Amino acid sequence: MHYVSAENLGISYGVEPLFTNISFHIEEGDRIALVAKNGTGKSTLLKMLAGREKADEGKLWIHKDVSVILFEQESDFAEEATILQNIFHLDHPVLNAIKVLKAATENGDVSQVNDAVSKMDTLNAWNFEAKIKQILSKLNIDQLHRPVKNLSGGQKKRIALAKTLIDIGFESQHVLLLMDEPTNHLDVAMVEWLEEYFEKENITLILVTHDRYFLDATCTEIWELEDGQLYFHKGDYQTYLQNKSIRIENTNASIDKAKNLYRKELEWMRKQPRARTTKSKSRQDNFYTIEKKAKTQIAEQQLQLDVKMNRLGGKIIELKKVYKNFGDKIILKGFDYTFKKGEKIGIIGKNGTGKSTFLNIIQGIEKADSGKINVGDTVVFGHYTQEGLTIKNDCRVIEYVKNIAEHFPLSKGGSLSAAQFLQLFLFEPDKQYTYISKLSGGEKRRLHLLSILFRNPNFLILDEPTNDLDLPTLSVLENFLSEFPGCVLIVSHDRYFMDRLIEHLFVFEGDGIIKDFPGNYSLYRTSLENANTTKEESEKVKKEIPELSKKKKREFGFKEKREFEQLEIEIEKLNREKEIITAELNSGTTDFEELQKLSIRISEISKILDEKEYRWLELSELQS
Repeated sequence: MHYVSAENLGISYGVEPLFTNISFHIEEGDRIALVAKNGTGKSTLLKMLAGREKADEGKLWIHKDVSVILFEQESDFAEEATILQNIFHLDHPVLNAIKVLKAATENGDVSQVNDAVSKMDTLNAWNFEAKIKQILSKLNIDQLHRPVKNLSGGQKKRIALAKTLIDIGFESQHVLLLMDEPTNHLDVAMVEWLEEYFEKENITLILVTHDRYFLDATCTEIWELEDGQLYFHKGDYQTYLQNKSIRIENTNASIDKAKNLYRKELEWMRKQPRARTTKSKSRQDNFYTIEKKAKTQIAEQQLQLDVKMNRLGGKIIELKKVYKNFGDKIILKGFDYTFKKGEKIGIIGKNGTGKSTFLNIIQGIEKADSGKINVGDTVVFGHYTQEGLTIKNDCRVIEYVKNIAEHFPLSKGGSLSAAQFLQLFLFEPDKQYTYISKLSGGEKRRLHLLSILFRNPNFLILDEPTNDLDLPTLSVLENFLSEFPGCVLIVSHDRYFMDRLIEHLFVFEGDGIIKDFPGNYSLYRTSLENANTTKEESEKVKKEIPELSKKKKREFGFKEKREFEQLEIEIEKLNREKEIITAELNSGTTDFEELQKLSIRISEISKILDEKEYRWLELSELQS
């Protein structure tokens, strides 16, 4: 079924257009990833499809039977209402029945529960109720009576995701799901569950994500929005990178050709008299087309990091027998570790197992209950937090950076002014004088990263650094971190990012248990799968052993004893016959007809022996 058609869409904010003349089609079952730099129109295009924004030009057609659902980075909640009220917001008979059942169960009203159960039976709502329970459980959403205003940003993000997934089930059969960074604030287990969920559900999807493993697992096509144009790539992320590289090479070749032609045409233009013929006028018009092509700039503007790191001494950080509790909740239980220069360590674990607390204890932001934490004199922390920028008063981007320092020292000598350093982070001069409150989420994250590195740290602590960063910026950040000579601690749900950088993992398992795993996330995942397989096989053996024991406990009766003795005599007799026939077959003196008879007989003997020997083994086990 044909879902969407767009012809020559365009939109502008101010003087510069975000994109122009974009055309595309969406069919049922399409799973599309939308890739672009921050600020180039990804979210705007999704809002257009959802009817939240209108194009300045072009046509957009959406099939009347298609329901469009948009999951945004910033969700709109009724803050005073509870989690339950926000999730079950639709006026739908099945949803209302589930809502009533949950409320009755929480209130403990037996009469209301019985009425709600009867209503659920009438509507055949139990399957969907089970699906809702799974969604809430996998996203770790409980205490549904709590007001949304009391929740953290991460909790609100998960509730918004649950709300979206539940809403899909109550829409028409044909749904176009638009998702803007759905994996932000999810732990790795939740992201992997979401991958499996989309794999099972027949959903037509357009996805904006920085998580490349999630992208590959979920989507089969990539749309790239660049320089106001839309490019289409079938396949995974690596295929997209290869296609983009080929496109840039072809464009470069085309520009070089245009430059050579431009030089010739420029010489002709200078020689021509003012009065021109129709033919020369046509050539003149063509000259301006060639000139525009020859002066095209396609050089990739990239984030280049050339940091002069503060010297890191021999002693970095030592943790000895560190304990930390919050009431009955154990965070650290006798943790020991000595950091070494150049280490890149990943931190994984479910939400609430104490990862952020651990980072704060290392930096001295929070105190441990007991144990020793020795931090070297030369250690300079750079902490990139999930909360992002903290500013008392709104100010311009350039002012914020200058408040940190006027100049930035480079590793090879010299320095950059604050304005020059901002340009390396893709903040053009006009953008530098924008108020921070007017920046997009991705631009604020980029500015936050800049402000951390501007202080020349030698021990980087990155808490979910990939959230809201675009893929081009992420790629360059990965290259920088791989060469960074200091220590790096990374908490991230982005498995691709972790696999590229980290050497070993701190696995937070809960109850103060932290395991040091030697390897990246993919290796850790493989080890878990192997361990689960071994465990399943062990459980199977345990189940089989009692069954065998039961058989052995059966009484060995007179009939079985007589049969067992008879079998021994018959088996011995058959074996002797088999030996005689084998000798005759090997003698070379037997005629053809006799050989045929002997061959048939030895085959029969082998079959009878197999049956009798198997029965003998059964009786032998029973006797023992």
